[in-house]
Amino acid sequence: MDALGNPVKLLFTGGNRHDSAVAIDVLSSVDISGSIIMGDKAYGSKEIRNYITENRATYVIPPKADSPNPWECDWWQYKERHLVECFFNKLKHFRRVATRYDKLTSRFKSFAYLACVMILLK
Repeated sequence: MDALGNPVKLLFTGGNRHDSAVAIDVLSSVDISGSIIMGDKAYGSKEIRNYITENRATYVIPPKADSPNPWECDWWQYKERHLVECFFNKLKHFRRVATRYDKLTSRFKSFAYLACVMILLK
């Protein structure tokens, strides 16, 4: 997502794979230097945080409650993460994407891209 909540990159994975497993792949396909990367607690792994800082970006990711070495989180900036949730809410208005009627990944991808285009055109 960009600062306005518009999609920048979509990556589709299997339902049994967590999003944080491919976070570095998604970030590596976009120039993040000088950006602020926001994520929830699931994206607070050391590998992801190190990748972000190595690429001259900062992160606003809260530490997990059981983290042995918690880091600082700017909670005022973290509130801007609602743009991501708002985008997914807009995407779920497209019933075919929200319920995933399509069995083929290629068809689901094409309708998800079409839904993103429709959201951007509004």
